[in-house]
Amino acid sequence: MTKKTTTMKLLFVMLLASSLTGAGYAASISRKGDEIRLEAGPLERVLKVSGGQLLTERIAIADQPVAAEPSVEVSFRLSRAEPNRCPVVAAAEAGEGLSLEEAQAEGTDALRISGKEAKRGSPAEQERYRGQNWDFFEKLAGSASPVKWVEPRTFTATDWNGCFSHLNTVIASPRPGVTRLMVRARAVNDPVLAGVNVTLFYEVYEGFPVIRKWFEIRNNSAAWLKLDNLVLDGIQLVPTFLNRMALTPGEHDAGPSIIAFSTVEQTHGLIVASEIPSALRRIEEQGASGYAPEFFEWVLGPAESFESEPTFLYGFHGEVFETLSAKSLPLDRSVESDFKRFLREHLGVSPAQVEIPAPQWASWSNFGPEVTEAIIYEQAGIAARCGFVLFEVDDGWQRGRLGIEPDPKKFPNMLKMTQHIRSLGLKLGLWVSSFRLPDEKDFKALPHAAVSPQIGRVGGLAMSFSGPWSDYYANDLLFLHDYYGATYFKQDFTNIKFGDVGPGSMARTRKESLLRGLRGLLQAQDTLRRLAPTVVNELTHEIYWGTPGVPADIAAVKHAALFHIPPNDYSGVGHWKQRAGAGEEWASYDPVTLRDQLIKGCFNARNRFYAHRGLPLECIEYYGAATVNWKGSLTAAVQDRQVCSWLMGAPLLFSGDLASLSEENINYYRQRFELVKRLQRTYGIYRHFQFSGVPAPTDTDWHWWGKLNAAGRGAVVVIRGSAGPEEQVVNLPWVQPDKNYSVSALFGGNPPLRYSGKELQAGALKLKLPKLGQEILELNW
Repeated sequence: MTKKTTTMKLLFVMLLASSLTGAGYAASISRKGDEIRLEAGPLERVLKVSGGQLLTERIAIADQPVAAEPSVEVSFRLSRAEPNRCPVVAAAEAGEGLSLEEAQAEGTDALRISGKEAKRGSPAEQERYRGQNWDFFEKLAGSASPVKWVEPRTFTATDWNGCFSHLNTVIASPRPGVTRLMVRARAVNDPVLAGVNVTLFYEVYEGFPVIRKWFEIRNNSAAWLKLDNLVLDGIQLVPTFLNRMALTPGEHDAGPSIIAFSTVEQTHGLIVASEIPSALRRIEEQGASGYAPEFFEWVLGPAESFESEPTFLYGFHGEVFETLSAKSLPLDRSVESDFKRFLREHLGVSPAQVEIPAPQWASWSNFGPEVTEAIIYEQAGIAARCGFVLFEVDDGWQRGRLGIEPDPKKFPNMLKMTQHIRSLGLKLGLWVSSFRLPDEKDFKALPHAAVSPQIGRVGGLAMSFSGPWSDYYANDLLFLHDYYGATYFKQDFTNIKFGDVGPGSMARTRKESLLRGLRGLLQAQDTLRRLAPTVVNELTHEIYWGTPGVPADIAAVKHAALFHIPPNDYSGVGHWKQRAGAGEEWASYDPVTLRDQLIKGCFNARNRFYAHRGLPLECIEYYGAATVNWKGSLTAAVQDRQVCSWLMGAPLLFSGDLASLSEENINYYRQRFELVKRLQRTYGIYRHFQFSGVPAPTDTDWHWWGKLNAAGRGAVVVIRGSAGPEEQVVNLPWVQPDKNYSVSALFGGNPPLRYSGKELQAGALKLKLPKLGQEILELNW
């Protein structure tokens, strides 16, 4: 090795190490004349207030202009009601509505949707009756809205159309380390909108290159108004910054909630992030962000207001380094460190007081809703022997599969059963749904709590989260926590995407009800977390929109500890609705084929986790690692692959007939889970994930990632695919270069080896693995 090469490598490790520690950026907002300057370290936004108009003159990252000039700050449309009255949606006739039935499509869960004039046919035919088919619902309701929306007028902060002509600005500090700008525009002389005002809020945060923004409109006029076409930030990125990378997926009506835009060289860029929930959000190809117009509108009566969810810009810049195995990008280094720290410290994502309940087992696979008290006793005993931490009783424990009353035949002594589960040292989890039977206590307390037209499933009715039932629902979860000792709730079933209106709903139009319903669902989570702060509340993709539904986003994990991402994965479980060996079909299952499916399921999990890498992965629950052994299908090597694959985040979750496991399987799970739990206790590995400067997930070649804490201590998970070299240099860019490390291969059991941090960054560590092998390295100093 030449002296020049050695010097370059040393420079690389020093620069890379410094980029992981954060720069402690200063943040400020100042005004001088017509110019307002927002500075957050290298991220700068310059606003101009002139003649009653507001625009962005400049957005730059490390002095490189990012956005076209000028940029539109906000745009929206207002229409007035004719006649001037509340547009209450007419009630549907009794019995009218949709019926939802469980189905399977493309190897995972789906819904069959039927109803008046709906067809039982292909998914494409049924798609005609999705929630956004407003004409279908209005026909069921018997009439359209009793008002017409007339005289639509579009406003932008750069062109108020002579209406919002009076601007006022205030700079304040709502809490230590946070500076806020408020820019308010008032309509004074307009004959319809006089008394309406809009406010734009901006915040910057000490230590982070972030500018966060949201919008509020207040209606002090006498008119009933409809707000739609709301774009919160109309920036248009310059062509040199349109290299686009989604950091959460976009699927099933919902776009990504986190998208990075960078230069072709990937040295400078912006992360555009939205806190708008589910399918209601949109981030455009050139960076503008706001609400999806096909799903969003809001009605404003006199003296009413609307406050948006925020969006924000996060700047990044730095060198692109060629490591021994991949490129280390400034985007990746920012995301895996300070970006996620911002989500935790300022947005409340993954709160520290919530203990991550892993490893976790659920009763769904191979039992479905046919689970019984006897099965739970059997499975819980085995789960405890395996070393699981949490035992979730999934769908099937309630009367009629709905509500919070136990089924008297299948679960005659629910309290005693739950006490037994907890006596085994297991935390208790319970599945709950958003549907209720017509004779439930909910309807005695709130007779009009169901949505209209009715949405039915398994004999129950969809309930309205946009009305008082949302608090009633949160109190039901608190009862289950207090009475049965449940510390985890899996919340399921689809209804909001079909509309959340009815006599008990706060929504005035079906389209408005989508955001109201989602907000009610999230507010119920806040109530639960406030009154039971250690409870782990989990939202499924289904309750958050549909089945298979939307991926995780910032909004969901701001309010819930976990999000159950789509699709449910039944790889290797055999017949997912039957106990292992219970039916004739099992005779045809080949254990080698099932083993291949188990391995495929592990790769699916890594891919799905990696697709959500913009979020803290300990919040992501992927279903699931199959605990089914059919004639030797589940080997120790496959169990190791399960443990390693789910450790991209936390080992959430496992499912499958535990009675099919051999004693060797049970003992092996316990051994591996004890190892993982020790690493979590010692280093807090679940809350960390490093992926910069190493290969992306693969199931053919080698792949590895870090689970190192802020001190550079913890674990590194290494996986070899079906090919690749027998021996691989495993570079570790995330260690502290000035520390001397002890590196232990925990699966191999060999004595620890000593390396300096610089040596580990430069590729001094070599590892041998068989094909489809894996290893967990413990790093300490």
